[in-house]
Amino acid sequence: MKKTAASTIRYIDDNTALVTKAFQKNACIFGTEEFKMWREYKEIFKDAVMTTKSIKKNPNQKNRRNLTFKNMVGFIQTQPNAKELMEELTCETAFTIPVFGGIPVSESVVVTWLIMAVLVILSICMTRNLRVESPSRRQVIVEYCVTWLQNLVKGFLGEEGKQYVPYLVTVIVYIGFSNVIGLFGMKPPTKDMNVTAALAIMSIVLIEYSGIHAKGVKKWAKGFTEPVAIITPINILEIFIRPLSLCMRLFGNVLGAFVVMELLKIIMPAFLPIPFSLYFDVFDGLLQAYVFVFLTSLFIKEAVE
Repeated sequence: MKKTAASTIRYIDDNTALVTKAFQKNACIFGTEEFKMWREYKEIFKDAVMTTKSIKKNPNQKNRRNLTFKNMVGFIQTQPNAKELMEELTCETAFTIPVFGGIPVSESVVVTWLIMAVLVILSICMTRNLRVESPSRRQVIVEYCVTWLQNLVKGFLGEEGKQYVPYLVTVIVYIGFSNVIGLFGMKPPTKDMNVTAALAIMSIVLIEYSGIHAKGVKKWAKGFTEPVAIITPINILEIFIRPLSLCMRLFGNVLGAFVVMELLKIIMPAFLPIPFSLYFDVFDGLLQAYVFVFLTSLFIKEAVE
């Protein structure tokens, strides 16, 4: 159906016509439908001028740009249990090593040591009395889990990057344990940006090393000028962008899941947070470990090709 001037232009009085901003813009372009409509309108009301409707913003309307970390902390501080929530949100210093003027050791480091100890003890216990023939049920389960993880990461890397599989399997196990350890009443180390930054830096060092190892220094350096030399600064900038994205993605998701769970506990403290805990603490925690290793593997595969 063709638009008419009456359906597009709203009559206010003989000197004023109310139109949309889009109509006003297009009416100034010769040959457009709006231009023809306005000419038709002007033939009837020769002194008419266009005016647009201004939309008044509601000052009380919530703006998503206000959802910053600073405002989030401010909201938490208004809660009755603000002190406990802030202690959960931040990683405090667990103790200080009395050397070189005192070396502070954060809670995330202590929990990481605990996770490492648990994984080492489990590895020793689960690999005792291994047999080639007639393996026990425990041995079959362990071999299946290890093989599945190795095949998963190897599928990401391809044959060219299979030598990096053990490191990435270790990373996915560590991040997975770190993200779900909140179920046992401890703070996830990945809620500390220092931990996620360290993981990201280790990954980017491995990515660049894999490129140098596969291509040699000269060919690796030449890769920054491809496909054209003019984008060399952008390719160099990627070295810093990749670890930043890995760090912030992992940190943001773990911290966001924690904040959502704490808010749910405040609003619905009974049994409703339990299914959400299964999602945010278990599913989302394991998913973030998968995503971190997947992206690292993708970058390594790109570097060695």
